[in-house]
Amino acid sequence: MNPTMSRRKMLQCACCLPAAAVMAQLPITAFAALPASPRTALTADQALETLREGNKAFVSGKETKIETNRERRLEIAKGQTPFCVLISCSDSRVPPELLFGRGLGELFIVRNAGNTVDTTALGSIEYAVSQLGVPLIVVMGHEKCGAVAAAVSVVEDNAVYPGAIGEMIEPIIPAVLLAKAKNTNNLLEDSVKSNVQRTVKRLRTASEPTLVNPIKEGKVRVVGAYYSLENGQVEFFDV
Repeated sequence: MNPTMSRRKMLQCACCLPAAAVMAQLPITAFAALPASPRTALTADQALETLREGNKAFVSGKETKIETNRERRLEIAKGQTPFCVLISCSDSRVPPELLFGRGLGELFIVRNAGNTVDTTALGSIEYAVSQLGVPLIVVMGHEKCGAVAAAVSVVEDNAVYPGAIGEMIEPIIPAVLLAKAKNTNNLLEDSVKSNVQRTVKRLRTASEPTLVNPIKEGKVRVVGAYYSLENGQVEFFDV
């Protein structure tokens, strides 16, 4: 024990010990029993159809009723009820809410360059499914993805990227190798789709109960998607 520790500090630590002991003995289910927040009424199929219709409107230039007003903002301040987890690239040309015609509080978005899933992203997905009741997970790559293009250059040209950039694209390289093995005519596009498919498979076969159980029960679906920059269409696959 530190001889310089004050008597008050010692008493404070002593007071914390009983509480810590009680917390340590609590079962995990005690935390799961916390009151559930409101959840979307949409099923996974309905959620997917909503995204399809929203993208059709985006492509055609049709105006959609997007909830972004003050009333909606105040409503979701009390709690969020998103109907889809969207794993998307950080690319500025890929604005998820806009290309699906969605408003405030409808999409739970996880974004990073190359739409990969690391520990932080996986935790966000599990949170959305287990705590918010989201029924649909969409992994979406896009045309001319810079992160995937960088991974292609590593495979094709032995390119080296400095710092965290190199680490960021490492998880994409296996997808590029799979695409290349198919002797594709468009390595970049097929690598983007391969990268999506690998992530979809990973989520579908997850060992975490918060994901695997609702997926097996049919309460949650995981699908892939590819966004074309030029025509604005989103192609869903592995549905």
